[in-house]
Amino acid sequence: MDDFSYTTPFCDASQPIAERDDRQSLLVIADWADTAALAPIAQAANLRLLGVTGLSEAAGRLDAQTQCDSLLLFCPIMTPMLERLLVQIETQAIQTGMAVVLVAGWETVELAFACLRSPHSQLLCDPDPVELAAALVAAGEHRPIGGSVHEVDREAMRLQQLSDEVGRLARTIDALTQRAKGTATPSFDLGPRISDRPSDYIGMPVITPFTPPARPAETPAVTAQQVRDMLRARRIRADFLPGDLFADPAWDMLLDLLAARLEQERVSVSSLCIAAAVPPTTALRWIRTLTDKGLVQRHADPHDGRRVFISLAQETAESMLRWFGASRRLLSS
Repeated sequence: MDDFSYTTPFCDASQPIAERDDRQSLLVIADWADTAALAPIAQAANLRLLGVTGLSEAAGRLDAQTQCDSLLLFCPIMTPMLERLLVQIETQAIQTGMAVVLVAGWETVELAFACLRSPHSQLLCDPDPVELAAALVAAGEHRPIGGSVHEVDREAMRLQQLSDEVGRLARTIDALTQRAKGTATPSFDLGPRISDRPSDYIGMPVITPFTPPARPAETPAVTAQQVRDMLRARRIRADFLPGDLFADPAWDMLLDLLAARLEQERVSVSSLCIAAAVPPTTALRWIRTLTDKGLVQRHADPHDGRRVFISLAQETAESMLRWFGASRRLLSS
């Protein structure tokens, strides 16, 4: 008689059953990436590392990946396929709510900023380990739900502010240590701007020509040189006291944009990062904040779709000009 009873499947007691991993997943796209080095960072951010994919295979991997909660892309070097990959990533982020951390270099920061579309993507430029870890923590714990209205999470902002404070403290201590070794020579130069790189890429023309509007007659007269002098006065504090103690990137960027407006010049993203006098990742975060608040505006380069210019909004420019007039009256009284 046949025996149809169920038997207990064989189980090797020496091989423990793996526990279910409910952590959000992280896919890393990078060339020359060390998986062993990335694993501890993902672990610290409480993310489950799916693996590391090269940039050339990234498009296919994203199409085949059924679920990806967070994505970390290292793109410090310009490649022919980078623009298409960035557009694909940002499109998927908007559609699925995937949290994205883009790590660019000075060579690619203009393109990465121009392709940035998802309000939940973070753009870093040559970040230190503290900035990278904080970005992954924010991506892992505060990933928005796709298709829903997402309000700015106060806890995510707190984590970013904490990252800024930790980085600022570390750089201040380093500056104090270096200053104790020798006497600094005061420098009154703002430093060179990053010149816009020539390109044979012809992008879509800008819809509205970027021409600064005329200044109202009642607005106090201010020259670009006066604005530049104020920036220089702020810079030389770092020759006598730790500069990070007085870091005010938003105001420094607004001053630089005002001077450029008066000089009828355009300011690229990379140039504005230098004007902020803070690490580039912090500067990029402030540019996005100023843009979200409507204080500054983005303008596509009509000759190169991979570059974006930043300018003051009309109301911001008029308010700053009025502030200059009021402050000068106070000083002269």
